[in-house]
Amino acid sequence: MIKETDLENIPDLLVKFNEPLSKYTYTKVGGPADILAFPATIEALTKLLVKAKSTDTAVTVLGNASNLIVRDGGIRGLVILLEKLESVKVAGYTIEAQAGAKLKEVTQVAQANSLTGFEFACGIPGSIGGAVFMNAGAYGGEISQVLVSCKVMDTDGNVSVLTASEMQFGYRHSVIRDKNLVVLSAKFELQAGDPTQIQNEMNRLNFLRESKQPLEYPSCGSVFKRPVGHFAGQLIQEANLQGVRIGGVEVSKKHAGFMVNVANGNATDYEKLIAHVIDKVKENSGVTLEPEVRIIGEK
Repeated sequence: MIKETDLENIPDLLVKFNEPLSKYTYTKVGGPADILAFPATIEALTKLLVKAKSTDTAVTVLGNASNLIVRDGGIRGLVILLEKLESVKVAGYTIEAQAGAKLKEVTQVAQANSLTGFEFACGIPGSIGGAVFMNAGAYGGEISQVLVSCKVMDTDGNVSVLTASEMQFGYRHSVIRDKNLVVLSAKFELQAGDPTQIQNEMNRLNFLRESKQPLEYPSCGSVFKRPVGHFAGQLIQEANLQGVRIGGVEVSKKHAGFMVNVANGNATDYEKLIAHVIDKVKENSGVTLEPEVRIIGEK
């Protein structure tokens, strides 16, 4: 296990010990990380991963912690948040963004540079790294449609570049998940567009999101994957589950596909409610819902 002294000589690195992850998750739940590290450079991240490997320390890398539930027992070992790796560069029709850059900010950079094709992501509350990891999408668009290549690091600190075809994208899935890689940056190919039209489309999508989704409460975003031939929210609605609450977490009355933390709920409340919804929807429709949200950590 990494010791505090092991990390003192790594520049551009902020470290916190026994830090509650509820401070960083969109759900506002999650127990402590033994060690929480914020590398500000690729070099710092490399040294961190190499030190973790040499000390046999478990590593968990988080994006913006938006489509995620961290259990109440927290996460053992080293947790890395990449939010300080946030540079965004534009070259012609290409945008290259580091893993910690927010999707919303990258869509704004695209609009400011008259580049279209990324509007679908304007309201997704995630980071570039997390979005690539799970092939995030909304309103008919997804990361796989615009990604050209992705720079990644393995647990030994080796850096390589994967092309879009090597990413093995699927619905809310990529090879990053399978091979335990860390996204460093991603390159997107967009098209020339009219900045006013791009902004209008982003405004339209943000209005749709705000009018349909319970953004006024902490949540983990869309809880379930879309079942083939169905919509998860509709199945949950038909099972009369909207407004059902366990502990401080309830199925949103505004959008049945969301679960919101309305009364200081915890991760156990989320897990129990997810299991309850799966059971009741199966009972009512015969369809087995599959969680889209990642659930990690110890109970």
